[in-house]
Amino acid sequence: MLALILLITGIIFRFIPHTANFTPILAIALFGGAYLDKKYAILLPLALMMLTDIFLGVHNTVLFTWGSIILISGLGMFLRERKSAANVTLSALSSAVLFFIITNFGVWIMGWYPRTLNGLISCYTLAIPFFRTSIISTLVFSLGLFGIYEVVARKIKDTPLAKVLL
Repeated sequence: MLALILLITGIIFRFIPHTANFTPILAIALFGGAYLDKKYAILLPLALMMLTDIFLGVHNTVLFTWGSIILISGLGMFLRERKSAANVTLSALSSAVLFFIITNFGVWIMGWYPRTLNGLISCYTLAIPFFRTSIISTLVFSLGLFGIYEVVARKIKDTPLAKVLL
């Protein structure tokens, strides 16, 4: 049930109008890695990206975006036994940084900018406004997902609802 909720939430947020890069995608990948069964931890956020990219547009940098989602899910799996507010915050920040570095390198290497040092610098420099939004959204959604989950899990852990939702 949790995987379905995350999938639907991610799809909705990718399709509703939003500020560029202000989505829960990175947070869902991190959270999914930390809480979902290992077979879904990577598959769910990757499927979310693939399904929505079909409608939003498949581009020549999808291997970089999808690859970074896989790495972020792996970071979430590393976080499984190390969950704390500080570790979630650090992991959320790391996720946004990983996504920024990997995807913008992909944009540059795929020829969207001249394949020169100046082109690489321009690519990263012009992406900074999107990076700010990505950091904020990843922090907000990560802290929200992890926090809400922990509160709900504690409240329902000894009830029949726990088997359905957790």
